[in-house]
Amino acid sequence: MPHPLTSDFTRRADARRPVVLLVDADAAALRVATAAVANAGGEILAALAPDEAADFARSRQADIAIVDVPDRAALTIVEALGACGLTVVATSGAGSVALAVEAMRRGAVDFVLKPYSPETLARRLAPRFEERRLHAAEPVEAESASAESQDFANFVGRSAPMQALYGEIARIAPSRAPVFITGESGSGKELCAEAIHARSGRAQKPLVALNCGAIPRELMESEIFGHVRGAFTGATDDRVGAVEAAAGGTLFLDEIGEMELSLQSKLLRVLQTGEFRRVGDPRPRRADVRIVCATHRDPFAEVAAGRFRQDLFYRLHVLPIRLPALRERGDDVIALANAFLDGFAREEGRSTLRLSPAVADLFRRYEWPGNVRELQNVIRRAVVLGEGDEITPEMLPPELRLTRAAVPESSGSEIIEPFWLQERRIIERAVAAFDGNTARAAAALEISPSTIYRKRERWAELAG
Repeated sequence: MPHPLTSDFTRRADARRPVVLLVDADAAALRVATAAVANAGGEILAALAPDEAADFARSRQADIAIVDVPDRAALTIVEALGACGLTVVATSGAGSVALAVEAMRRGAVDFVLKPYSPETLARRLAPRFEERRLHAAEPVEAESASAESQDFANFVGRSAPMQALYGEIARIAPSRAPVFITGESGSGKELCAEAIHARSGRAQKPLVALNCGAIPRELMESEIFGHVRGAFTGATDDRVGAVEAAAGGTLFLDEIGEMELSLQSKLLRVLQTGEFRRVGDPRPRRADVRIVCATHRDPFAEVAAGRFRQDLFYRLHVLPIRLPALRERGDDVIALANAFLDGFAREEGRSTLRLSPAVADLFRRYEWPGNVRELQNVIRRAVVLGEGDEITPEMLPPELRLTRAAVPESSGSEIIEPFWLQERRIIERAVAAFDGNTARAAAALEISPSTIYRKRERWAELAG
């Protein structure tokens, strides 16, 4: 049965307002959470003891659950409520980074430390409530928009994972809350940011994109916040940074996990106060931007390892989106390949080209570690170097051609590849992971950049 305090907290659910389930054994915390929900514009469905939560959630209608997590045992409740379709906000007085990370791995979308005031919790709940309202108001339009045409924004593909992605973008784009995009390198994170901006209320204002992994660390602060003349050697003029350049619009911070911790604290200040300072300027300025960020790394692991500030992560990880890898998208790989074929053929002045059946089969079976970017490069190479009106296996890189060398399942044998080919795959995946930055890939592999350049020359010879 519901917690004894339920009679004090239960209210009639208004379909226009998010409906909230409270799960906490502490009566004082329940009262604070109730006030916070009211301040944020939600409705309380019930307040429950932890052992009652899962059964109640399955039998009643709620949108969001606020769940106390005093220890690891309570993580099963977070997981169970998430499985019931609820958006879960975890709270805890334990103050453990590991517990917070695990709660979010189990399905929580936010983690709020106790003790909190009604105002603090209400601020954290507000973007969740807004997301739920948008979801309730626009499900038909979102589905219709993604089903009517093959493409959504500049994406290509109609696989189930992409249809789900299109729906997510359509729902969250109108919000003002930060968006956190995750996905493997080359999966289209910047394209996702562009689609969100184009469907937001800021679409008529700038979208400014900054790759945090491609800018030297000593210049990053100036790139983001700008600088005044004389701030450092070489600063001969005042300069506007990305935050100012994106005024009224969207700031896209790609590979945000590469940002130094000291700079992360300054970005956190922007999110907390709406203010920033140019390098060398004591005068604060107002920031009016929506932040969309992305990383190919596991953000939870980065937080747990201390490489990403926990408080900044919670501020940014409000509306998370994961981009599916190309290998998860089925026949989208063929649609994408054909789109690239048409574009590159026009660019190179070639007649219409097509994939041979053998190549289409290889594309479906290949794992595409570099995702869409790798496919794009493969097609461009085939268009430039190939002859005739059909792309054949002989025009493909060696790793793709070897995909044909299937071994009968009954043999129990493994495919044996040349050592140089395996070495090439490892190195090229590392370079792709760092968005083409050879020096950083070499450092991660504990080899010198010159080794990579030398090996690439050798691979070109072996590939013929």
